[in-house]
Amino acid sequence: METTDRTLAAIDIGSNAARLLIKNVSYDDAGNIQQMRKCLFLRIPLRLGMDVFADGRISDQRAEEFVRTMKAYRQLMKVYHVSRYRACATSAMRDAKNGSDIISDIKKRAKLDIEIISGDEESQIVYDNHLPLMTGPNCYMYVDVGGGSTEVTFVKNGQRQFSHSYNIGTIRLLKGHVEDATIQRLKDDMAEIAKEHDKITIVGSGGNINKLYRLATRKQADKRTFSVAMLHTLYDELAPLTVEERMEKYSLKPDRADVIVPAASIFLTIADAIGCHQVMVPNVGLSDGIINDLA
Repeated sequence: METTDRTLAAIDIGSNAARLLIKNVSYDDAGNIQQMRKCLFLRIPLRLGMDVFADGRISDQRAEEFVRTMKAYRQLMKVYHVSRYRACATSAMRDAKNGSDIISDIKKRAKLDIEIISGDEESQIVYDNHLPLMTGPNCYMYVDVGGGSTEVTFVKNGQRQFSHSYNIGTIRLLKGHVEDATIQRLKDDMAEIAKEHDKITIVGSGGNINKLYRLATRKQADKRTFSVAMLHTLYDELAPLTVEERMEKYSLKPDRADVIVPAASIFLTIADAIGCHQVMVPNVGLSDGIINDLA
């Protein structure tokens, strides 16, 4: 049977970083996907949320870095002969007062079209990508922690029962721009679900939970699962350290060393509220979901 190849790309513009993922997809004669192969993954720590969650807008300097990054991504897509792409911006761009102006500037100078997607759509894209992991009679709490927001979806018997996007993110927490009422709503929602269900497993998404998993397990086994107890222990080790000490002791990049503690705190808040003991970490993000939708 003959196959046809297409090269697809996804750009995920988050509050902490902008990611470019390029994959080659092979189809059979009937149009069914036979294979997906990663060609390139690139992450640039633009940190848009550092401006937005402090000042409500993206600074001129960071906006210029944003444009240059998108120009580079555009050229890389040309090099890899990308036939179709989708670029999605999330929480920071949703809140930025000058977000529309910057998107117009990028369209003009970088020849890229960027969509600002809602928290619900962001949750749906990544949730759909994780759905095969959450089938069967078990209960799962899908949690995607980003720089500006946290998307939570409760799945039972393979069916979505609850979904919500909370304005609680790692950079928002660092900047002190998360309202107490928002955190309390998250806790209340989780506690309400836990009243009716037990043995809920968290399915974690995002760069921070992947790094926490690797630090907690010390890469002893690639089962992509670790205990909440291990996460608590790691949090207790990381929290008292300065950013510089975390970088030195755990070989973390600067843009990971500052957000990893608030990320762990969000996961632990949810885990404790639902009585969860295990976290699955499938290492799949928004960019993977975008490409799957395109494919």
